Amino acid sequence: MTTLHKLLALHYAYPLTLNKLHYLLRNIQTLNELETVSVSNLAQMINIKQETAYTLKRTYVSLCQTDLLEFYASKDIEIIPYTSDLYPTQLFQLSDPPAVLYCKGDSNLLTAQNKIACIGSREATAYSAEAFKQIIPPLIQHHYVIVSGLAKGADTLAHRAAVHYGGKTIAVLGHGLQTIYPRSNEQLANHLSKHHLLVTEYPPHVGAKKHHFPMRNRIISGLSNALVVTEAALRSGTLITTELALEQGKDVFAVPGPITSLQSAGTNNLIREGAIPIWNGYQIIEELQMFQMKN
Repeated sequence: MTTLHKLLALHYAYPLTLNKLHYLLRNIQTLNELETVSVSNLAQMINIKQETAYTLKRTYVSLCQTDLLEFYASKDIEIIPYTSDLYPTQLFQLSDPPAVLYCKGDSNLLTAQNKIACIGSREATAYSAEAFKQIIPPLIQHHYVIVSGLAKGADTLAHRAAVHYGGKTIAVLGHGLQTIYPRSNEQLANHLSKHHLLVTEYPPHVGAKKHHFPMRNRIISGLSNALVVTEAALRSGTLITTELALEQGKDVFAVPGPITSLQSAGTNNLIREGAIPIWNGYQIIEELQMFQMKN
């Protein structure tokens, strides 16, 4: 059983991040030793409950007898561990990178030089759809891959616009590839899995859970050169992603909106705090090119 097989067995049993994996390996040296570690020590090493550690170890030992690579291949799922040359190097700049990525579709999109996140409210209005008509075509003309999160609202509009205008798009999921959330995006997800890319840090069997989505958001911003927000309420998960992007040193572009619109209150506030106001994609390209010239 190779190191990769053991990593996949561990990750299936407990999808730990790279930081937790490194901490574990500092204590046991190699995954070969995991089978002999006591449940109490394992729980302490990665800061989980003993019951969880017991289940993890039992599942891990069982899965070490299974060829997960062959299983994933049979489901058209490509595995990209952190040790792979295909692993996006910009993710190593995150405070807690994913240890494994699971992909369906064209994984070469992960290595595209120009990627930009387009996000916004789950309650996005027709204003976001109109904004994307102005923003996304110029980005596609300049070979930008559109990154978003397959959520309802602005994410869905961004993916659909990228497809409609002949571009490429990456959907970062907050669950495994055997789940589609929301269900209303099943047809879109199936199309992206064949012609674009679905990517997640969660093994295929893992369902959608609330705490997964903030974790997903760090990958959306981590993969991207910059972030575009069309609409967001003042208290919005979208704003968490913008904070992550700013922490990562990324430019944040925001579409200004009517002062009477609750869904523009967050974007207008972002502009007040320093986000770059834009209303077409050419402005984004000019701004990013100026940044590259300065560096």
